[in-house]
Amino acid sequence: MGLIDLLTGNTGNQVAERAENKFGISRNQVLALLAVAAPLIISYLSKKSQSPNEAESLNTALDKDHDGSILNDVSQAEARQSEGNSILNHIFGEEKQTVESQLSQKTGISIDKIGPVLSMLAPIIMGYIGKEKQQNNVGAGGLGGLLDGILGNASGQTQNGQSNPLNDIIGNVLGGQSNSSSNPLNDIIGSVLGNNNNQKNDGDSGGIGSILGNIFGGK
Repeated sequence: MGLIDLLTGNTGNQVAERAENKFGISRNQVLALLAVAAPLIISYLSKKSQSPNEAESLNTALDKDHDGSILNDVSQAEARQSEGNSILNHIFGEEKQTVESQLSQKTGISIDKIGPVLSMLAPIIMGYIGKEKQQNNVGAGGLGGLLDGILGNASGQTQNGQSNPLNDIIGNVLGGQSNSSSNPLNDIIGSVLGNNNNQKNDGDSGGIGSILGNIFGGK
């Protein structure tokens, strides 16, 4: 299952519905957040996995706690919110507050809810990575390549112009801030991959490329 399939399929829709009911925010806002958070988390993990110790730690965590079963039972996402918060603390470290603040501004999800919603989504994203790891029989040494491959495949899908229902959702939620009129998801994933050539430089009105560029801080 590709990353786009996770975002547009039953799992994404089910977790968005649960978050909508629990936090009183729109389903489309949750989907837009998931569409940004998933490649963002995967990219951070890819960078971390360049360290052998971090790669081994991630490999152990995936084997122990993230076998992908959550993708078939999204009720686990609510039960594992505390775990999700710990995941985000480890991934983003001292940048977590900045990440949450910028995602809150751009998705319209209030700052008091953005953290809990992200904590609910994090185990879903980790479960997806764990399932891909199992299916590709990857160990610690291959995690970086696996994660980069996930992002690359997703970017390839969007660049090929494949239609997916997230485009309109993201465009609406982000207020048309993406530079690509035909495929806003392409801008998001392209930006995560470091292709920020088309980003605007006008502060809060800038495109999603500048949002992610600011979050990454030139890493």
